[in-house]
Amino acid sequence: MKKTLVVLGLVVVMFLGVSYTYARGPGFGAGKGPGVGPGSGNCPGLGGASNLTSEQQTQMRDLQQKHYNEMAPLREKMYSLRQEIRTLWADPKADPNVIQDTERQMSKLRDQTRDKGIQFRLEARNLLTPDQISAFGAGCGKGGRGGACGGSGRGCN
Repeated sequence: MKKTLVVLGLVVVMFLGVSYTYARGPGFGAGKGPGVGPGSGNCPGLGGASNLTSEQQTQMRDLQQKHYNEMAPLREKMYSLRQEIRTLWADPKADPNVIQDTERQMSKLRDQTRDKGIQFRLEARNLLTPDQISAFGAGCGKGGRGGACGGSGRGCN
């Protein structure tokens, strides 16, 4: 009886941990929250632009926070749509047209997040000097979930 309770308790703790992780959605993780967005400091999530002045760092953090806030509704929509898609695919009686329409909606949301990510990068690029822009394509901002490229988890390309 005691072993059963211990095992049941561990299962509940694991379930709560996993639920919390999935509830946060994409775009979270090390250095990916509000105010600590991808690349606070000298790695702004923009391909390794470094040696930012304190003014540039402040402007970059403000821009990142603005981008994060703009992306929040899209992240929420994508999360709920993802749940709906899983439910539809698991239902043997689901209408194929509904599945296709829902998948199309998800594609449109992904396109929107990618476009917003590109816009963010262009705005952030305007904060950089020509020397910083020349280092723009290499390094820290590539790939990764969320990040500077719209929170889509697809990276910047």
